[in-house]
Amino acid sequence: MTQTIDSAAARDAGRPPARTPSPRKPRRRIHRAWIVAAVTFVTIIGGAAFNSLPGLLIDPLRTSFGWSRGEIGLAVSIDMALYGLTAPFAAALMDRFGIRRVVVVALSAVAAGALASVWMTAAWQLMIYWGVLVGLGTGSMAMSFSATVTDRWFVARRGLVTGILTAAGASGQLVFLPLCAWIVAHHGWRPASVTVALAALVVVPFVWLLMRDHPADVGLAPYGGAFVAKPAPARGAAGRTVRVLLDAARTGPFWLLAGSFAICGASTNGLIRTHFVPSAHDHGMPITAAASLLAVIGVFDIVGTVFSGWLTDRIDARRLLAVYYALRGVSLLFLPMLMEPTVRPPMVFFIVFYGLDWVATVPPTLALCREQYGEDSSIVFGWVLASHQVGAALVAFLGGVARDRFGSYNVVWYAAGALCATAALMALMIRRKRQPAEPMAAVAAG
Repeated sequence: MTQTIDSAAARDAGRPPARTPSPRKPRRRIHRAWIVAAVTFVTIIGGAAFNSLPGLLIDPLRTSFGWSRGEIGLAVSIDMALYGLTAPFAAALMDRFGIRRVVVVALSAVAAGALASVWMTAAWQLMIYWGVLVGLGTGSMAMSFSATVTDRWFVARRGLVTGILTAAGASGQLVFLPLCAWIVAHHGWRPASVTVALAALVVVPFVWLLMRDHPADVGLAPYGGAFVAKPAPARGAAGRTVRVLLDAARTGPFWLLAGSFAICGASTNGLIRTHFVPSAHDHGMPITAAASLLAVIGVFDIVGTVFSGWLTDRIDARRLLAVYYALRGVSLLFLPMLMEPTVRPPMVFFIVFYGLDWVATVPPTLALCREQYGEDSSIVFGWVLASHQVGAALVAFLGGVARDRFGSYNVVWYAAGALCATAALMALMIRRKRQPAEPMAAVAAG
């Protein structure tokens, strides 16, 4: 009534009637889960910077110290093995002490190992600094770190988030491989090692200030889910990790997942990341050019992994894995024919293809772990990741030995291609876990 009188009075006075302001829509705030995911992404990039170094430094270390490829490969294999063996315990330690504390200590270990290597003079020191310190540090920020963050902070979009966080390692490779290759070529290997140490240290403040262990710490529900109270710190982290392994080891899917993922590690980190650059250099390609090709793998790895996460939410994960491994094996069989002093289109095609497939295996593997092992899936995935790194460690060492013995990497490429075919078959052998039937009353009510 009052508004009508005011409008009439406004018309009599020759003024337009006042408009009642429409209510503003409240701004949608970004869920804290995405901020935590972003910090996790940056953390993995900083921790993964060291992974750019081994392939670049094999020849410079041989020149500086006279060490064989086998000796250098042994240090890299120790790093990869400890990376894998630390991962399942890191997931349990995050349950006990919190994500922030574990990750800060891990970044500090990576920085210490990379920085200490500047003053090494013997091969055993390389194995301590690169193998033990860096291996323990990077292992504590392994894919189980991504799995823990994803499981705690997300209910919806888990496959997509897994793909994005998995791609962080490739993003680190994209950033640091060309940079470190340029530093090695123009200033030597020591400044490159210092650069990696600084990259790990720079991330520490972001983790401490922005990372949170659980959505309940800030009074939130996980993204796409209902509020869940923060569980009490889990004591006996090491014992729980071993118990989960023993329980999982009694099931067939665990061995199929672990075996296929070991081949995944052998054909990526152990083979391409460690030996592609020296192999290309054997054929006359400059180190900077070969490192740039690895960086391009990182570009397409991001695309392939995120897309794989999207597919994992929609397609049977076993079939995805079989396709990924089969295509990877075929590409490795052709690689020896593509090695030339200059970069030609067939090599570019291989790099793009391999990049799309690099860690596309992670989202479906993690999805199968969740399906098979429920609340223990992060720790089980940690053990599956351990097998990935053991496979990588064996090939990092044996690849160097094969090159010393045969004068060529060809036999290694062919063997890896055959192994990938085996992994494809293993993926198809995994039986889907039957979901419990819904009660009849619930079905009727639906």
